Amino acid sequence: MPILWATTSILTTIIGYAEIILLKMPEVDPLHQYVTQIRAASDRASHLTKDLLLFSRKQTSERKAIDLNESIRKVEVFLKRIIRADITYKTDLHNEALHLFADSYQLEQVLINLATNACDAMPGGGTLTVITDRVNLDEQFVKTNCFDKPGLYASITVSDTGYGMDEKTRLRVFEPFFTTKEIGKGTGLGLAVAYGIIKQHEGFVNVSSEVGSGTTFHIYLPLSTAETLDVAEISPLELPIGGSETILLAEDDETLCKLMTRVLKEYGYTVITAVDGAEAVRKFAGNSDSIDLVILDIVMPNMKGNKALDEIRKIRPAVNAIYVSGYAADTFHGKTSLEESVPMLIKPMTPTELLLAVRRQLSFKKVSDHL
Repeated sequence: MPILWATTSILTTIIGYAEIILLKMPEVDPLHQYVTQIRAASDRASHLTKDLLLFSRKQTSERKAIDLNESIRKVEVFLKRIIRADITYKTDLHNEALHLFADSYQLEQVLINLATNACDAMPGGGTLTVITDRVNLDEQFVKTNCFDKPGLYASITVSDTGYGMDEKTRLRVFEPFFTTKEIGKGTGLGLAVAYGIIKQHEGFVNVSSEVGSGTTFHIYLPLSTAETLDVAEISPLELPIGGSETILLAEDDETLCKLMTRVLKEYGYTVITAVDGAEAVRKFAGNSDSIDLVILDIVMPNMKGNKALDEIRKIRPAVNAIYVSGYAADTFHGKTSLEESVPMLIKPMTPTELLLAVRRQLSFKKVSDHL
């Protein structure tokens, strides 16, 4: 995983500079289309990296109360980019909300991976159908399908009219890196990632298929016992805005540090940089009255980001902070103590994501100071 962790920093740098160029370059510029392709390719690499992180259980998981039907409606925007014109997309969603305690992004990733797989199985066109329902799995059903426990579940059925699979292939579809596609046409990770996400959500999945008769995936996710959804406020797509505050940035990757510094400075911030946690503590001590926010990579030489924040908080307990890492917070549990109130940016990240996180944290601090 160290190689994968290093890749997240490299991708953040590539995505960052490509985004900066696109923001500054007129669309009529002949080179615009080439930079757009670089940005798109880096996005695909970013998605592959996140799939690998999900598969290794080192990607962030943020569960909250959601409505499964609403999540499916949201992901349709992305599915339309995947589904070709010769494929008909149909949905039949349960007429009542299906409350889950789940990571909406990860469930959307499951649907995207299944849809991608279905489209590849229908080279000549066909129909992709997504159905949701509320089901009560009894003891007999659970025992027959080797599931863990009976109870109330939300079901998702994803069916295609493609060429289907023989029994030997069906039994291997969830194996990591197993694929029937030509070299270069697939990684063999899509279904393995989907399987891993479903299992992490205490759910079950099975697949039925016959050669020439299409394929159907049956997914079961435990329904939430909460009577009402704890829905966070959802704002429309935000555009980054700048500020005039001073930020201490501690990042040991020199290239990434330069990128983040440039982005923050271009949006009006004053930036003080440090190459490791120990230097971050020293520089904060020398500028403690002027620094409004500290951004700390978690894994750094000499002193980790969380230890640096502990020392900084001895100087000024209420200092505002953001963690940055190629791994999610739950990766460090039992190894490194992380303060839950400190938000974490996960690499690969875009300049927009960095700027929005910084502005939200600084604005939240200002509001809380006046309460």
